[in-house]
Amino acid sequence: MTSQEIYTKLKDKFGDPILSFQEAVADSFIFIAPEAIADVARYLAEDSALAFDSLMCLSGVDLGAKESDFEVVYHLFSMTYRHNIVLKVVLPKEDSQVPTVEHIWKTANWHEREAYDLYGIVFEEHSDLRRILMPDDWDGHPLRKDYKDPEFYRGMRVPY
Repeated sequence: MTSQEIYTKLKDKFGDPILSFQEAVADSFIFIAPEAIADVARYLAEDSALAFDSLMCLSGVDLGAKESDFEVVYHLFSMTYRHNIVLKVVLPKEDSQVPTVEHIWKTANWHEREAYDLYGIVFEEHSDLRRILMPDDWDGHPLRKDYKDPEFYRGMRVPY
């Protein structure tokens, strides 16, 4: 199934929460309303004509100083049909929250924790949302474009 066909199928099923489709040279993508991502993801995984059984990657993206938004990007693949799709959700940097998809694809557990740790994106109803790369007491989220390195951490100069 092509990316355009997947978009059309989602638009027919969900309507307005399927915001737009963007054709791209490498991977075409579909923008989804944040509140609908878990329902859309479940449908993509459970519908027998789609069978997206693999979340290959989930990434946070800071769109930069000019933008006030984050993106969460979901790369999905179907082992059965050998097709893929990319979903994107846009979130405000202030109070950035999106439903978890960990109950659909178990690998989302670590991917979502990484996005939480490095960007501060909160995945609602995640089973264990805590830092995964940075120390538990680290202040801030180091992949944000506006992040400033602390001068010291536990008495050590940063960066050393």
